[in-house]
Amino acid sequence: MTATVAYITSASREQSLRIGKALLEARLVACFNLLDGMESMYWWQGQIESAQECVLIAKTVSGRKAEILAMVKALHTYTVPCVVFWPLRGGNPDYLAWIKKETGHG
Repeated sequence: MTATVAYITSASREQSLRIGKALLEARLVACFNLLDGMESMYWWQGQIESAQECVLIAKTVSGRKAEILAMVKALHTYTVPCVVFWPLRGGNPDYLAWIKKETGHG
């Protein structure tokens, strides 16, 4: 399993916190960070929109991507939530091992 970062946005800190805690309790992620107050600009239904959002950054493994996506879609209020994954190509080996251990893949 490759250590992976999940990048998820939501409409509020409360929603991101609820989603992050659910992912953590299910051991789909080893930890997460919240970055509140992000300004987003995007196309939606043919128009440029803007909104304040909260970013959830979760550390996980590649084998958990489908489960994470399903849980986020079930808990999220957006019709099309942003859920993307980036593989971690390096870093502190002890930290990467810890991510794998805490998500049941170590």
